Amino acid sequence: MENGAAPTVPAVIVAIDGPSGTGKSSTSKAVAAQLGLSYLDTGAQYRAITWWMVNNGIDTDDPHAIAAAAGKPEILSGTDPAGPTITVDGADVAGPIRTQEVTSKVSAVSAVPEVRTRITELQRTIAAAAPLGIVVEGRDIGTTVLPDADLKIFLTASAEARAARRSGELKGADVNVTREALIKRDAADSSRKTSPLAKADDAVEVDTTELTLAQVIECVVTLVEEKRAGK
Repeated sequence: MENGAAPTVPAVIVAIDGPSGTGKSSTSKAVAAQLGLSYLDTGAQYRAITWWMVNNGIDTDDPHAIAAAAGKPEILSGTDPAGPTITVDGADVAGPIRTQEVTSKVSAVSAVPEVRTRITELQRTIAAAAPLGIVVEGRDIGTTVLPDADLKIFLTASAEARAARRSGELKGADVNVTREALIKRDAADSSRKTSPLAKADDAVEVDTTELTLAQVIECVVTLVEEKRAGK
């Protein structure tokens, strides 16, 4: 060490994939905060472009119309895990992108190859610019967006557990209705031709069905620290 400089911690890129309701967002944010990493919710970016399409009268049942408009909105993601932000054309859309209307249309918009290409490029740029590394959560991060990520984690949980968690988030939601919606969305996201929801061959699978959020976070933090120590 020259001049008594502090040892530098190697930057680490962590991909966390999995279906809705597995605890991806809560886990990813907590892990990033604990380890001093940036954080990116890629689902929010797909929701943002879907929100823009809905707001601008684009027919979300028409892939050609979606493809033609995919390059228009300017989407900016703030990567502080303590307060992640997302804006479209300068407007804060963190709340509006979580509406049921956007949720019901995001799979169709996300399936359009031009949309995935646009958002994937955005995600790669953000990940490459993270000074200490980043936790990126989504559905195709380990397989498509960041196939060279230092650590890939795939979170799973039973449909029942996921529906119960998601219903808890959506106050007053019917668990059975939520479960059906989750299963339908999983099917749509897993069967799309472009970048489907899938587990990378070299991903570590963590089943969160029987685990508390704290246990999942602890498990992932340990995996990241082991990976960082080995770099």
